[in-house]
Amino acid sequence: MFLSRGKKETPESVDGPPPVLPHHVAMIMDGNGRWAKKRLMPRIEGHRSGAKTVRMAVEECRRLGIRYLTLYTFSTENWKRPQDEVSMLMKLFEQHLLSERELFMKNDIRLRAIGDRSRLPDAVRKCLEETEEMTRNNQSLQLILAVSYGGREEIVQAAASLARQVKQGTLEPEQISDSSIRSALYAPDVPDPDLLIRTSDENRISNFLLWQVAYTEIVVTALHWPEFSVNEFHRCLREFAGRTRRFGLTDEQLAV
Repeated sequence: MFLSRGKKETPESVDGPPPVLPHHVAMIMDGNGRWAKKRLMPRIEGHRSGAKTVRMAVEECRRLGIRYLTLYTFSTENWKRPQDEVSMLMKLFEQHLLSERELFMKNDIRLRAIGDRSRLPDAVRKCLEETEEMTRNNQSLQLILAVSYGGREEIVQAAASLARQVKQGTLEPEQISDSSIRSALYAPDVPDPDLLIRTSDENRISNFLLWQVAYTEIVVTALHWPEFSVNEFHRCLREFAGRTRRFGLTDEQLAV
């Protein structure tokens, strides 16, 4: 995995997306609060502006034919933020789900969520589950929201699930494998991300998809999430296309 920082590009400098695209893109949407602070605005306004960028990313993935998009929407650590901010974020999340339902249905987008949804407010959980059910049969793009999500927590719950199977006698310890652990994750049918994009010039995984990003290519952009544009998205895709993905092999082995 290789990290690099992107700079904002002018439309004239952009060549568009590459012909070879990732199957699954994951994004850590960082910098909403810092974007707002720079403009002397309340933090929540950064999140409101960030919601517009979410729509852009979803629409562009759908247009390009990318099949999976996973967005780090709200982490388990985010519950530690001030209660008034958490409450506003939950309300904004619910409003966004309601306002985007038409987009999901019109563009054949399936919405899914991963994480500990038991911690979500009842109204938010209900809205999320209704939207998941409404879009269940859509197939062009799967939009996966990591909500109340932590990568370590996902692995812990997977381990607990396998331990219960061993205790019940339906699984032998020697049978525990990569595939059995994967089957116990939140969304075992979703392929690992090919590309992880993180905004706001931060070089951390931040407890996001720890199992799934073992061989994911990482691109870091200096732009805060509300500033992340179609042009910058295309730049990240072009950088990904220029990488050689070896998966532990040598160049000579790949050439065979």
